[in-house]
Formats: sequence, structure tokens, C-alpha cells
Amino acid sequence: MVYLDNSATTRPEKEVADKIYEMLTDKFGNPSSFHKVGLDANDEITNAREIIAKALYSQSEEIYFTSGGTEANNLAIFGAAEVGRRKGNRIVTTAIEHESVLKCALELEKRGFEVIRLMPDSKGRISEEQIFEAINDKTILVSMMYVNNEVGSVLPVSSIKKAVRRANAPALIHIDCVQAFSKTEIKPDKLGADLISISSHKIHGAKGVGALYVRKGVRITPIMFGGEQEKRLRPGTQAAPLIAGFGKAVELIPDYKEQSEKIRELNSYAKQKLSELDSVIFNSADDASDYIINLYVPSFMTSQTVVQHLSSKYGVYVSNGSACAKGKKSHVLTAMKLSDKIIDKSIRISFSRNTTKEDIDALVNALGETISDYPA
Repeated sequence: MVYLDNSATTRPEKEVADKIYEMLTDKFGNPSSFHKVGLDANDEITNAREIIAKALYSQSEEIYFTSGGTEANNLAIFGAAEVGRRKGNRIVTTAIEHESVLKCALELEKRGFEVIRLMPDSKGRISEEQIFEAINDKTILVSMMYVNNEVGSVLPVSSIKKAVRRANAPALIHIDCVQAFSKTEIKPDKLGADLISISSHKIHGAKGVGALYVRKGVRITPIMFGGEQEKRLRPGTQAAPLIAGFGKAVELIPDYKEQSEKIRELNSYAKQKLSELDSVIFNSADDASDYIINLYVPSFMTSQTVVQHLSSKYGVYVSNGSACAKGKKSHVLTAMKLSDKIIDKSIRISFSRNTTKEDIDALVNALGETISDYPA
């Protein structure tokens, strides 16, 4: 298996699976129960919370567990909008956000909020100037991703706080760090973030668990109601096995500098080899995240067919965009105003710390044969 679809999900590490199994068999109690099995489960949640808080340069009481990045985004956006609606009604985001942000923005627009969607350039980049122009004194929320999940654009999120201050806006700042967490240091104070979303299955943990960082002193309203768990911001019995596994996955994050250097070399090697293929075009910017390469494949097959062909014939796994889009035309490439031809025949390659040069060689060989056998 040559797995190059890590932006969609990563393979869980064995230590993560072992921790989850331990929780399911030995520490299976309800973490809200006061007997030993319940207290043991709760201790594991506390430990995971502390590990994640340390990785985010924050305090453990600022970490709230959710079912994943989508729920964390929903909680941040709807929670912030509800709190801020008495101070204004403008929400600033971009046209290249994850579906879980775009759909929230669309719903809030239906409820009477003014939504400003910043448009990217042809390489998926958003400029600092656009952010300053969009934020005014009626802006109550700015929600933006750190790294785009389809083309790897690194957005100027650290500029948001300056723009908010300049406009004297009452805005809360939400950064979707699902694609950035574990790949770069994320410091809320440096980013000026009030809310940060992260997800376990993007960092070699299990699916079904994520977290929302809420800066101490920031208030957002819940979107679910029930028990006392997660200080009533996200009620419901916590998924202790998945949370403990999440903590273990964070514990296993390697040194950022060493990992970044390895991925940078892999990215450079991949681009060099891919550029030797006839008529391939890179949709990702040169300054995009090294973990993601989006490219046009000159074949008469559509991208979805190319993805299936590479999988079935070569055992090479890539994607044709966000997994959440379920095969729909990429809204990111569309917002970049690429031609239908490019959009319909583009694929995404995404790396993890386990990716090797041999994986790249296998991909390039498979793509080369595909282009040769099925020319455009």
C-alpha cells in the first residue's frame, strides 16, 4: 500500500490503538461515575487534556473534547455568533474553508448575519490586505483555516488580530487548525486566537474525537444540551477510549523541526519527479504547506476515475479533493477560478511523517503509466 491521502485521514499508530484497546477492556467505566473503573477512565481523560493543552501552549481547562473537527468548528462558529449578535452581525471567513465552516456560515446568513467570504487568488492564497479590508467595527467573528486541506495554502491568520484591533471590532477569532496541528507549532497567544479546532484522526489518532480550544475568559454558547460534561459546553458521556488515544497520538508527535525538514525534502523530491511527467500542472502555490500537493493530471479520465485507477491497479491511494465533499466538484479549485478542465482532472497528494521516497517513486510511476495509457 502506498498511502498518500493523509489530509483525509492518517493511519493510527499502534500505540494509539493499544491505548484505545486498554480503555475498552480495562478502563471501560463511565468517566462521570465515582467508582474506581469510572475514576480510572476520568483520569485518562484528564491526562489526555493536559497533554493536548501542553501541545497547544494552553491550559487544560481551555480544552474541550468534541466528536471531531466538524463539531469543534460548529461549536466555535455558532457559539461565537450567538454571543456576539448584540454587538454586530458581520462574520468574515473565506471561500476555501472546510465544508463544516462553509455550511455554518451559510446557515448564519439565513439567520440574518452578514457573511463576507474572502476569495483566493489562482493558487489558493488569501492576502493580509483582504483581511484588513473585510473586518469592520460590526464584525463579531472571524473564522479562517490555518492550512487549506485541498491545495495546502497557508493563510495569514496571524494578521487577523491586528485587523480586529485596527477596526475596533468586538470579534472573536476562530482558527481551524485541523490540517496544521502536529505539523507546526500552534501558539494561541501568537496567533491571537480565541478558538482553535483540532482533530485526532489527522494526527495518527482515531476518528470520532477532536477538541476545541477556548481561550480562558472567552464565552461562547453551547449548541447541545444535556449533562455536566465538558463544563456543559459539550455535554454527553465522553468517549474516553478515543480521548485517551488522542492524547497518546499527541504524545507521539515528533520534533517539529526534524519532521518539517523531512517533509520539505519529500515535497521537493515529489515536485521534481512529478514535473518530469508530460503536461502536469501544479495547482498548489510554491509557498503552500509541504504536506499537500494538488496537481492537474493530463489524462482523458476524470480525477475520480484516476483515483480509483491508481488504487485498483497500483495500490496507490490519493484523492480528488476533500473527503467530506463525497466526490463533488472542488469548491476550493472553483473559488480559485481554475478552468473546468483543470478542476475535473486534478488530484491531491498528501504526506505524513511515515511517507517515504519509495512511496513517491511508486506514485510517479503509476501516474506516468496512467498518462501514457490514457492520454488527454
